[in-house]
This record gives sequence, C-alpha cells and structure tokens, in this order.
Amino acid sequence: MKNNKSDWQLPGIKVEVRNGDVGKALRIFKKKVQQEGIIQEVRDRQAYVKPSAKRAKAKAAGRARWLKEQRKKKDI
Repeated sequence: MKNNKSDWQLPGIKVEVRNGDVGKALRIFKKKVQQEGIIQEVRDRQAYVKPSAKRAKAKAAGRARWLKEQRKKKDI
C-alpha cells in the first residue's frame, strides 16, 4: 500500500495546461463541468424544492420555450 500523496489519484475532471495557457485550460474546464452538470446539481442541492414547485417551474420553462419558438416562426 502506498502512502505517498503524489501516487493517489482522485476521480474527477482533469484539464492539462499547455504552454502556460491557463485561460484556455479554464475554458475547457468550465465546458467539461457544464457538460457533466455539476454546477446545476450543486444549485439543486442548496435548498429543498417541493415537487409541486418543481413541476410549476418546469411547466413555466416549457411554456417559455414554446412561446420563443412561436415568436421565431412568426418572424419567418
């Protein structure tokens, strides 16, 4: 069994910084975190939301998407 911390590997997202380009590495990291849904999960766990409130929010979001689609069709 190895006790050296440098030999341990934690599961997770890894991003390699190439040529000292930290900005690009940060953009790649943010994209990976977004794709994994980590930020959304953290926000969801911050406070309990009743199932009825979740349904109401989902219905409102669906209606907003539908209205947006209708506006786009109207413009064409």
